[in-house]
Amino acid sequence: MNNANSDLSLWWDALGELPTHVPADLPNQTDVAIVGGGFTGLWTAYYLKQFAPQMDITLIEAETPGYGASGRNGGWCMGEAEGIHHYLENPATAAGGRALQQQMFETVDEIGRVCQAENIDCHFSKGGWLRVARYPFQVAQLKNWVQQQHQHGTTEADYRWLSPAEAGQRFSYAENLGAAYASNCAVIQPARLARGLAATIKRQGVQIIEQTRALEISPRLVKTDRGDISCERVLRATEGYTATLADHARTMLPLYSMIVATEPLPESVWQQIGLAEREVWNDPRRLTIYGQRTLDGRMVLGGRASYYFGSGIKRAIAPDNHHVQRVRDVLLDIFPQLKDFEITHGWGGLMGVPRHWRPCVSYDQASGMGWAGGYVGEGVGATNLAARTLADLVLGQATERTELPWVEDLPRRWEPEPLRWLGAKSLRWMSYQADAAEARTGAAAKPWHFFTG
Repeated sequence: MNNANSDLSLWWDALGELPTHVPADLPNQTDVAIVGGGFTGLWTAYYLKQFAPQMDITLIEAETPGYGASGRNGGWCMGEAEGIHHYLENPATAAGGRALQQQMFETVDEIGRVCQAENIDCHFSKGGWLRVARYPFQVAQLKNWVQQQHQHGTTEADYRWLSPAEAGQRFSYAENLGAAYASNCAVIQPARLARGLAATIKRQGVQIIEQTRALEISPRLVKTDRGDISCERVLRATEGYTATLADHARTMLPLYSMIVATEPLPESVWQQIGLAEREVWNDPRRLTIYGQRTLDGRMVLGGRASYYFGSGIKRAIAPDNHHVQRVRDVLLDIFPQLKDFEITHGWGGLMGVPRHWRPCVSYDQASGMGWAGGYVGEGVGATNLAARTLADLVLGQATERTELPWVEDLPRRWEPEPLRWLGAKSLRWMSYQADAAEARTGAAAKPWHFFTG
C-alpha cells in the first residue's frame, strides 16, 4: 500500500489517489453556500436536498470532500455526543438531554439506512462499544456509569455491565475485569462514507467546488481565494479548520488525535483477541484511546494528543511523530502479541473543540448565517443529527430536532495565546501523569499524582 496518501490516513490510502478535478467555475449566486466538505457539510447538503429538492446548494471545499477529520478519524459512529451529560445533569435541560440522547441512538441507524439506500459501502457494522476495566477501581467506576445512564431513562438494551467472563467472550483485553457495553455504536470506513456522500449529493444536483479555500464569510457572501460567491444563506461547517477563516482564530480549538494501524492480522490472532462483531473499544484512561477491527482485519488504535501553538494546522502528521509513536506503544502494551506484526500506518486527525466542550447548532434567519460543529472528536455520528437539525432551522421548520438543547448553545471564544496553548499543554500533561500513576499502582490517581507522576 503506502501511496502518496499513506500519511493522510489508512482510509485514504485504501482508496488510492485523492480525486483531482479542475476546480469548477464559481457560481455568481447560490441559495445556500456551505463552507466545508466534511461530514457536517456533506450531510447538511444531503438533507437540504431531501427536504427541499428545488434549493440551489453550493458546497465549497479547500481540498476534496472528506480530506480533513472526516477522512482521518477512528471510524467510530457513536450514538453519543460530547456534552450530553451537561444537559442531563441540569434539571432545566434534563428532558432535552434525554431527547438528544435518544435522537443520537436513532442517528446510528439513520446513517446505516442512508448508506443502504444510497449504495454507500462504508463497511458499516453495528457491533456496539466496549469500555473495559483494567484495574479494580474501574469496575465500580464503569458500573456506576452504566447505572447513571439508566437513571437518565436508558435501558439494559442500551447500556449494560458485562462480567469478566461475558466481556472475555467478546474481547480478550489485558487485565479484563469486565466491561460496560453500549449497543448504539457502529464502526465505519470514514473516507468511504465521505466519498460516497459526495457522489450522492452530486447526483442530487449539489455543486461541489473543490480546491477552493474560503477566506471570509459574512451575511450573503463567501470570499474565496478564487473569487466571491453571493448567496442567501451561508453555513459554516469547518470544524477544526475554522481558524483559517478571517475573524475566527479563537472560535474553535484545533486539537489532534493520533492513530496507528497494523497490517491485516491472521485469523488465528483475531481468535485470540475477539471483536468478532467488530465492536469498537476503549478503556477509562484520561488520555482517551479508541480502537476498532477493520473489515480487512487490521487493528486500528487512536489517542487524543496535541495542540499546536497559534491554532497551528498541519497538512499531515508523519508516522514517526512522537505522539503517533506513543499511541503505537499503547497498542503494543495492550496487545503484546502484535509486536511481530507491522504497523503500516500512522497519522493525525484534526478535531474542533469549542470553549464549552460540546457541540452546537446555530442559525439566524435574519442574516442567513448558520453553523454546526464542536464535536470534540465524537462527530462521525453527531454530524448527521446536527446536519438534520441545521437543515430544519434553515427551512424554518419547527421539529423535535430544533428543540434539542444544543440548538443555540453558543460557546464563548477561546483565550488568546499563549493562554490556550498553556492550558492545552497543562491539561494533557496532568492527564498523562495521572494515567501513568494508575498504570503503576493499579489504584485511582490522587491529586498529587497530577504533579508528581
